[in-house]
Amino acid sequence: MANSITSMMQTRDNLPAKNTPRANVVSAAAFLLPLALGALTTALTFSPAGVIVGLLLGLLLAQSPKVARQWERGVVLRLGKYVGLRGPGLFWVIPFVDTVSAWIDQRVITTSFAAEETLTSDTVPVNVDAVLFWMVYDPEKAALEVQNYAQAVSWAAQTALRDIIGRTSLTDLLRGRERIEDELQKLIDERSNPWGVTVQSVEMRDVIIPSALQDAMSREAQAAREKQARIILGQAEVEIAHSFEKAAQSYRDNPTALHLRAMNMLYEGLKEKGALMLVPSSAVESMGMGGLLGAAALRQQTLTGSDEVPE
Repeated sequence: MANSITSMMQTRDNLPAKNTPRANVVSAAAFLLPLALGALTTALTFSPAGVIVGLLLGLLLAQSPKVARQWERGVVLRLGKYVGLRGPGLFWVIPFVDTVSAWIDQRVITTSFAAEETLTSDTVPVNVDAVLFWMVYDPEKAALEVQNYAQAVSWAAQTALRDIIGRTSLTDLLRGRERIEDELQKLIDERSNPWGVTVQSVEMRDVIIPSALQDAMSREAQAAREKQARIILGQAEVEIAHSFEKAAQSYRDNPTALHLRAMNMLYEGLKEKGALMLVPSSAVESMGMGGLLGAAALRQQTLTGSDEVPE
């Protein structure tokens, strides 16, 4: 119920203003001129009839001039029959015979609409907010073919949005916004064209999904990234193993290169901390690092000033 009331309030706020009496300089002049002449006649003849006639004539003439703004068109009815559009600018009507039934705004109008708790094709409830940009291209149709064209466009947009959501999965709704906006624009345009209204664009502002589903999608994304990270790490291990295999083949046929590599490893280990730990293995014998380790230990003893002789 609250959602329906909110939607109705948004629709009401986006409707054009209702017809209200419009004061203009020409109407004021048409009213004051006969009144002034009547007052002058009364002053000359000492009869109140001049003022009364001037007042009535002024009130009658003040109903004739109308002014339409640059972006407006006035729909004129003569004794209830459509006679045409008037404006922009100053135009005249026959008092008590012609009436301006509506003022049609031909500027681009923005209307916000929403679809709340609407199920997608995979039965996921979503709330979607969107904005519609539209304008009246035929004021005659807008005045004669539909009772309230602004409200009709708003409801047509809302029902079209619900229709498209019901035919779209959640993944397509989140990833294919541009396609859905284009489809929504075409659907609303088809419904509103007979009313003299054209839709320029539709923009989806937000798509809200349940919090529990957001958590599930977040965990799914994390798991997918973890899987991809493990795959990349495994591929890196394979490439490293291939590199080690090629290096081993090079060292096997070139003992000098192997010893140089051993010296480089020893240098790298001693460069920062001045110490190196090796786990006993066949690597020490195969690379000839025993003598190198002894020399390194002797050099470290010399630097630290120790009297102990390494065994």
